[in-house]
Amino acid sequence: MVGLLTLTPGLDTTLVLRTAALGHHRRAWGVILGIQSGTLVWGVLTSLGVTALLTASHLAYETLRWAGAAYLMWMGGKLLWTTRRRSVAECPKAAGSGAEVETGTDIGDRDTLLGGWRQGIATNLLNPKMGAFYVAVLPQFIPADASHLAAGVLLAGIHILLAVIWACALITIAHALRDRLQRPSVRRYLDRITGTVIAAFGLRLALEE
Repeated sequence: MVGLLTLTPGLDTTLVLRTAALGHHRRAWGVILGIQSGTLVWGVLTSLGVTALLTASHLAYETLRWAGAAYLMWMGGKLLWTTRRRSVAECPKAAGSGAEVETGTDIGDRDTLLGGWRQGIATNLLNPKMGAFYVAVLPQFIPADASHLAAGVLLAGIHILLAVIWACALITIAHALRDRLQRPSVRRYLDRITGTVIAAFGLRLALEE
Protein backbone atom coordinates (compact mmCIF):
# COMPACT_ATOMS: atom_id res chain seq x y z
CA MET A 1 0.00 0.00 0.00
CA VAL A 2 2.73 2.50 0.89
CA GLY A 3 4.62 1.40 -2.22
CA LEU A 4 1.71 2.55 -4.38
CA LEU A 5 1.44 5.73 -2.32
CA THR A 6 5.15 6.42 -2.86
CA LEU A 7 4.98 5.89 -6.63
CA THR A 8 1.93 8.14 -7.04
CA PRO A 9 3.10 11.53 -8.34
CA GLY A 10 2.52 14.23 -5.78
CA LEU A 11 4.01 17.18 -3.97
CA ASP A 12 6.99 15.20 -2.64
CA THR A 13 7.91 14.01 -6.14
CA THR A 14 7.60 17.55 -7.49
CA LEU A 15 9.87 19.05 -4.83
CA VAL A 16 12.57 16.38 -5.16
CA LEU A 17 12.63 16.44 -8.96
CA ARG A 18 12.73 20.21 -9.20
CA THR A 19 15.46 20.61 -6.59
CA ALA A 20 17.62 17.84 -8.06
CA ALA A 21 17.10 19.12 -11.61
CA LEU A 22 18.71 22.42 -10.63
CA GLY A 23 21.84 20.55 -9.57
CA HIS A 24 21.24 21.26 -5.87
CA HIS A 25 22.30 17.84 -4.60
CA ARG A 26 22.68 18.77 -0.94
CA ARG A 27 19.35 20.56 -0.88
CA ALA A 28 17.64 17.68 -2.71
CA TRP A 29 18.85 15.23 -0.10
CA GLY A 30 17.81 17.69 2.58
CA VAL A 31 14.29 17.75 1.13
CA ILE A 32 14.22 13.94 1.11
CA LEU A 33 15.45 13.69 4.71
CA GLY A 34 12.97 16.36 5.79
CA ILE A 35 10.02 14.61 4.17
CA GLN A 36 11.00 11.29 5.71
CA SER A 37 11.56 12.91 9.10
CA GLY A 38 7.97 14.09 8.87
CA THR A 39 6.84 10.59 7.91
CA LEU A 40 8.60 9.18 10.98
CA VAL A 41 6.95 11.79 13.21
CA TRP A 42 3.52 10.87 11.82
CA GLY A 43 4.27 7.18 12.39
CA VAL A 44 5.34 7.72 15.99
CA LEU A 45 2.40 10.01 16.81
CA THR A 46 -0.05 7.56 15.26
CA SER A 47 1.44 4.66 17.23
CA LEU A 48 0.97 6.67 20.42
CA GLY A 49 -2.61 7.56 19.46
CA VAL A 50 -1.89 11.29 19.23
CA THR A 51 -2.92 11.75 15.60
CA ALA A 52 -6.34 10.26 16.39
CA LEU A 53 -6.98 13.52 18.24
CA LEU A 54 -6.19 15.41 15.04
CA THR A 55 -8.86 13.61 13.03
CA ALA A 56 -11.34 13.70 15.94
CA SER A 57 -10.94 17.43 16.55
CA HIS A 58 -12.44 19.61 13.85
CA LEU A 59 -10.60 22.68 15.11
CA ALA A 60 -7.19 20.96 15.17
CA TYR A 61 -7.64 19.49 11.70
CA GLU A 62 -8.89 22.78 10.22
CA THR A 63 -6.03 24.73 11.80
CA LEU A 64 -3.44 22.37 10.32
CA ARG A 65 -5.24 22.30 6.98
CA TRP A 66 -5.28 26.07 6.61
CA ALA A 67 -1.68 26.39 7.78
CA GLY A 68 -0.61 23.81 5.21
CA ALA A 69 -2.65 25.43 2.43
CA ALA A 70 -1.20 28.86 3.21
CA TYR A 71 2.35 27.49 3.24
CA LEU A 72 1.96 25.69 -0.09
CA MET A 73 0.33 28.64 -1.84
CA TRP A 74 3.03 30.96 -0.49
CA MET A 75 5.77 28.62 -1.69
CA GLY A 76 4.20 28.14 -5.13
CA GLY A 77 3.40 31.84 -5.52
CA LYS A 78 6.92 32.84 -4.54
CA LEU A 79 8.39 30.50 -7.13
CA LEU A 80 6.09 31.86 -9.85
CA TRP A 81 6.97 35.44 -8.90
CA THR A 82 10.72 34.81 -9.02
CA THR A 83 10.48 33.34 -12.52
CA ARG A 84 9.28 36.77 -13.66
CA ARG A 85 12.25 38.43 -11.98
CA ARG A 86 14.60 35.92 -13.58
CA SER A 87 13.15 36.70 -17.02
CA VAL A 88 13.97 40.37 -16.52
CA ALA A 89 17.46 39.56 -15.20
CA GLU A 90 18.30 37.49 -18.28
CA CYS A 91 17.78 40.35 -20.72
CA PRO A 92 21.01 41.74 -22.27
CA LYS A 93 21.06 44.87 -20.07
CA ALA A 94 21.15 42.76 -16.92
CA ALA A 95 23.68 40.23 -18.14
CA GLY A 96 26.22 41.30 -15.55
CA SER A 97 23.84 40.74 -12.63
CA GLY A 98 22.24 37.51 -13.80
CA ALA A 99 24.28 35.29 -11.48
CA GLU A 100 23.32 37.33 -8.45
CA VAL A 101 19.62 37.15 -9.22
CA GLU A 102 19.92 33.46 -10.03
CA THR A 103 21.36 32.72 -6.58
CA GLY A 104 18.40 33.96 -4.64
CA THR A 105 15.47 32.69 -6.67
CA ASP A 106 15.12 29.10 -5.60
CA ILE A 107 12.07 28.61 -3.46
CA GLY A 108 14.13 30.64 -1.60
CA ASP A 109 17.22 29.21 -0.75
CA ARG A 110 20.74 28.08 -1.35
CA ASP A 111 22.02 24.58 -1.91
CA THR A 112 22.16 23.59 1.76
CA LEU A 113 21.16 20.35 3.46
CA LEU A 114 19.51 22.18 6.35
CA GLY A 115 17.48 24.45 4.07
CA GLY A 116 16.17 21.45 2.15
CA TRP A 117 15.41 19.57 5.38
CA ARG A 118 13.36 22.47 6.74
CA GLN A 119 11.40 22.69 3.51
CA GLY A 120 10.78 18.94 3.38
CA ILE A 121 9.65 18.50 6.98
CA ALA A 122 7.43 21.61 6.90
CA THR A 123 5.74 20.39 3.71
CA ASN A 124 5.12 16.96 5.25
CA LEU A 125 3.99 17.97 8.74
CA LEU A 126 1.66 20.70 7.47
CA ASN A 127 -0.21 18.14 5.37
CA PRO A 128 -3.13 16.82 7.47
CA LYS A 129 -3.75 14.13 4.85
CA MET A 130 -0.61 12.36 6.07
CA GLY A 131 -2.01 12.25 9.59
CA ALA A 132 -5.40 11.06 8.37
CA PHE A 133 -3.79 8.38 6.19
CA TYR A 134 -1.70 7.03 9.05
CA VAL A 135 -4.67 7.03 11.46
CA ALA A 136 -6.78 5.12 8.92
CA VAL A 137 -4.17 2.62 7.75
CA LEU A 138 -1.35 2.06 10.23
CA PRO A 139 -3.31 0.53 13.17
CA GLN A 140 -4.73 -2.17 10.89
CA PHE A 141 -1.23 -3.60 10.36
CA ILE A 142 -0.12 -3.58 14.01
CA PRO A 143 -0.48 -7.05 15.62
CA ALA A 144 -2.71 -7.05 18.70
CA ASP A 145 0.01 -8.53 20.93
CA ALA A 146 2.81 -6.26 19.70
CA SER A 147 4.08 -2.98 21.08
CA HIS A 148 2.19 -0.26 19.24
CA LEU A 149 5.17 2.08 19.27
CA ALA A 150 7.71 -0.49 18.07
CA ALA A 151 5.43 -1.92 15.38
CA GLY A 152 4.35 1.55 14.25
CA VAL A 153 7.94 2.77 13.93
CA LEU A 154 8.84 -0.41 12.01
CA LEU A 155 5.98 0.09 9.55
CA ALA A 156 6.83 3.78 9.16
CA GLY A 157 10.43 2.68 8.54
CA ILE A 158 9.27 0.50 5.65
CA HIS A 159 7.46 3.49 4.19
CA ILE A 160 10.59 5.63 4.60
CA LEU A 161 12.83 2.99 3.01
CA LEU A 162 10.61 2.70 -0.08
CA ALA A 163 10.38 6.49 -0.34
CA VAL A 164 14.17 6.91 -0.16
CA ILE A 165 14.70 4.26 -2.85
CA TRP A 166 12.19 6.05 -5.10
CA ALA A 167 13.84 9.40 -4.35
CA CYS A 168 17.21 7.96 -5.42
CA ALA A 169 15.63 7.00 -8.76
CA LEU A 170 14.19 10.52 -9.14
CA ILE A 171 17.57 12.12 -8.40
CA THR A 172 19.25 9.82 -10.94
CA ILE A 173 16.71 10.82 -13.61
CA ALA A 174 17.11 14.51 -12.79
CA HIS A 175 20.90 14.22 -12.87
CA ALA A 176 20.78 12.59 -16.32
CA LEU A 177 18.68 15.48 -17.64
CA ARG A 178 20.49 18.17 -15.66
CA ASP A 179 22.27 19.85 -18.60
CA ARG A 180 19.01 20.31 -20.48
CA LEU A 181 16.99 21.30 -17.43
CA GLN A 182 19.49 23.99 -16.39
CA ARG A 183 19.11 26.00 -19.59
CA PRO A 184 17.58 29.38 -18.64
CA SER A 185 14.47 28.98 -20.80
CA VAL A 186 13.87 25.38 -19.68
CA ARG A 187 14.47 26.33 -16.06
CA ARG A 188 11.86 29.08 -16.25
CA TYR A 189 9.28 26.63 -17.59
CA LEU A 190 10.27 24.04 -14.98
CA ASP A 191 9.85 26.59 -12.18
CA ARG A 192 6.52 27.79 -13.53
CA ILE A 193 5.20 24.25 -13.74
CA THR A 194 6.52 23.43 -10.25
CA GLY A 195 5.13 26.64 -8.76
CA THR A 196 1.74 26.02 -10.35
CA VAL A 197 1.64 22.43 -9.07
CA ILE A 198 2.61 23.44 -5.51
CA ALA A 199 0.11 26.33 -5.44
CA ALA A 200 -2.59 24.01 -6.84
CA PHE A 201 -1.93 21.51 -4.03
CA GLY A 202 -2.37 24.33 -1.53
CA LEU A 203 -5.56 25.58 -3.17
CA ARG A 204 -6.98 22.08 -3.30
CA LEU A 205 -6.18 21.59 0.38
CA ALA A 206 -7.88 24.89 1.23
CA LEU A 207 -11.06 24.08 -0.75
CA GLU A 208 -11.49 20.50 0.47
CA GLU A 209 -14.30 19.54 2.80
